[in-house]
This record gives sequence, C-alpha cells and structure tokens, in this order.
Amino acid sequence: MDKPKQGGLTRRQFVRNAGLAAGGGLLLSSLPVGVSANAGGSETLRIGVVGCGGRGTGAANQALMADDGVKVVALGDAFKDRLNGCYEALRNRWAESGRLDLPEEHKFTGFDAYKHVIDLSDVVILCATPGFRPKHFEYAIRQGKHVFMEKPVATDAAGVRRVLEAGKLAKQKNLNVVVGLQRRYQANYREAVKRMHDHKIGRIICGQIYWNDGGVWVYEREPDQSEMEYQMRNWYYFNWLCGDHILEQHIHNIDVANWFIGEYPESAQGMGGREIRTGKEYGQIFDHHFVEFTYPSGAVISSQCRHQPNTLRRHMETFQTTLGSVRTNGSHMAIIRSSYGSVLYEHVSNNNPNPYQQEHDELFGAIRNGHVINDTEFGAKSTMAAVMGRTATYTGQQITWEQIMSSQEDLVPDIIDWDNNPPVMPDEYGNYPVPKPGVTQVI
Repeated sequence: MDKPKQGGLTRRQFVRNAGLAAGGGLLLSSLPVGVSANAGGSETLRIGVVGCGGRGTGAANQALMADDGVKVVALGDAFKDRLNGCYEALRNRWAESGRLDLPEEHKFTGFDAYKHVIDLSDVVILCATPGFRPKHFEYAIRQGKHVFMEKPVATDAAGVRRVLEAGKLAKQKNLNVVVGLQRRYQANYREAVKRMHDHKIGRIICGQIYWNDGGVWVYEREPDQSEMEYQMRNWYYFNWLCGDHILEQHIHNIDVANWFIGEYPESAQGMGGREIRTGKEYGQIFDHHFVEFTYPSGAVISSQCRHQPNTLRRHMETFQTTLGSVRTNGSHMAIIRSSYGSVLYEHVSNNNPNPYQQEHDELFGAIRNGHVINDTEFGAKSTMAAVMGRTATYTGQQITWEQIMSSQEDLVPDIIDWDNNPPVMPDEYGNYPVPKPGVTQVI
C-alpha cells in the first residue's frame, strides 16, 4: 500500500482521485487550515462503526485496509450480540496489528449508541438499518465528522429532506461524505460513462434496469420477544426500518440510470404486490415491483425488482441511445454498441479494484490530501427516486417528483425505545398492514 505523504498525492491516490470525475463526487477544493476533522498526513484517524452487522463489519475492514493510519476506536449497535460478532471478526483479523483500540467502555448498545460512537471518532461508518440513517448522519455532520454511510440514506421523504439539509452543512464544513452506491466507484461503470461520451453515441432514450433475486433472510419470532425487538431483528420487512427492497437493493440500478442519464425522474407509475411472500413473517413489503420512470429529457426507464425463489436472477442495466446501446452489470462487465451492432467498447475484466474497497480508498485519500468528496446529493436524490417508485406501486397512481419531494410521509418516530411499540403493529391474527394499490393513498 502506498504511504500517505504530507503535502502531496501518492501515485495511487492520484489515480484514484482522477477517476472520481466520472462519478461526480470529488470537489477539488482544499480544506481550510484548522478544520478539526481534517486529520491529514501521518495523524491517526479514529474510526467508529454504527451498525455492526455484516455490512458494518465489512466496511470497518475496508477502512482498515484503505489507510495504514486508521484505528477502530468505537463500536455501536442496537444489539449486544451483533456488536460482539463484529468485534470478534475484527479482533481475529487485526488484533496483532495494534489498530484496534476497543476497550469495553468504547462498545455501546441501544438506540443512543450512535452518539457515543460518533463523539469518539474522526470518521464514522454508518451501517445501521436505513430508517435511522438521517438521524445518525445529521448528528455526525453537526459534530464535524467525516462519514461513510450505506445506502439507502432514508426510508421516506422526510428522511431524505433531512439528509439533504445535513449534506449542505457538510459542504460548509468541508467534510467528506461517501455513500455506499459502489457502482459509482466501480471501474466498468466509470469507463462506460467515459466511453459513452468519448464515442458520442448520443443520449439515452430508454432502458431497462433489474434487481431480480430470490430474497433474503427471515428470523423466527422467539418466545417472549417484544414486538420492537422482533421488528428490529427482521428490519428488512418493515418500511419504517427498510423501505422495501425497491429501495434497499434496487436503488443501485435506479442510481445508475440517474447517473448515466444525468437527471432524476420527473414521474413514476407502476405496479407491484405479494404473490409468493404472503406470510406474516414477511411483514409489510412487496415481493415484486415494476416501475416506469420518465425523465425530463423524455427518457423512459423500465425498472424491475423481485424477491421470488426459483425465478430468473438478474442484476444489470441496459440502455438504448440515439446512436447505440449500453449494457452494464455489477460483475465488471460493460458493452457499448453502435446502432449497427458493432462493439465500440467492451469491459469484461475480473481484475478490477473491488468497488467496496475503492469507496474507502478514495474517502481516506481525500481526507489525507485535503480534498472533499460529497456524495450526499446523488445518494439522497436516488433514494428519493426509489421512494417515488415505491409510492407508485403501493398506490397504483402516477407520482411526480414534486409530489414526492413535498410528501408528508414520515415513517420513523423521533423517540424510539425498547419499551415502546414500533410505529407498525400486527392485528389480532399477527398480520401487518400491507399496501393495496387503488386503496393506499399518497401522504
């Protein structure tokens, strides 16, 4: 690994930073002297992790690999067992490196754990369930911390607006913010954007984007488990915590469409429902969504996401342009063709940098070298586009960007405690309220 150099870029960091232009994330402005969060040169950067599940543990490992001067100094999670699992995974890999500084008093549990972790950190990793992201991000920025946060950045319009406001404050403070929409940091996607411009294949007029898969885990209800704990363990199936899989997973493809087109959709209409996952263990969310997004330029994107076992699995994007076509996926593939079918560019290498690692490499490179990455706007607006798509499928109505930006839907309570009931409760038979197109209303 290249060592950070005081006052200059290493070759590796120069290459990394040069690639950021395709993602629109790097602001080439120096941080002012005296900004407390700008620990440059050889100073130790203290890392805190909020949300200690698999993604939080993975992100902590990637932060440690990105920069030799990083130490993990605090962990926080709602659940002690998840925190302990993260700690053990990090200890097994990094204990002898001297890069873990995690006494028991730096391990926090509960709904307020995030405050303690952020207060101890220079850079915070926000990987708790998405419904809590706006509150955690807002606090981190107010405290002057650099942030890596996972997608989506909220589960409702109120949360997105909150993140956008905090993002403005992050710009004022010259804080780095990286959002885990890793295709923006992936070589084939960056090259596709660049080659599209180089080859002048015209503008995108339509496309198809997919996140079709078999679904995710379910945890059975345990005896004497409170409703709050049950929903927190099974957060994926409750909209106040997750936002449905059109938001939690399909946001990757929606964000690619927004990035490639260079706009955010002006309207959405579509359909969805529960055909396979109909049991009470699946909470509120649909098992399929189909949305038609229309953009200001006139481009129309057909969007599919599905959680149904033993069906076609597909995670990719295809776009038709005025002079050709583009095809990309998360496995380092990109193909650009002319309107006559000839291949203008093909990217199929399996030896590209891991985009999950690249996010952290560029984040810490920016912190060390006085540059600023701020992904807040596209992270928030792509989240809002997915919320707009969800609202369209839940209601059966056409939803405009103006409607969703002013929506009063606010799914996450301000005060959450283990002794409280969650905002969604089951009926006497244990079933949760499920949206019904034609009945569910826009809020």
